[in-house]
Amino acid sequence: MKVIITVAEAMERNIWPDIMKLFGRDAEEEMWPGEEFILTEDQARRLGLLH
Repeated sequence: MKVIITVAEAMERNIWPDIMKLFGRDAEEEMWPGEEFILTEDQARRLGLLH
């Protein structure tokens, strides 16, 4: 299973710093609120998105 999360959703869930680390993103980069990131099931579980 793959889980898709947007920048805005990650910010709302307070996991945006973790998403940036997972994808090698920098806080200085410009990103749109609707930009999507695809997580594996394991990544989503570690971030607390799946139980």
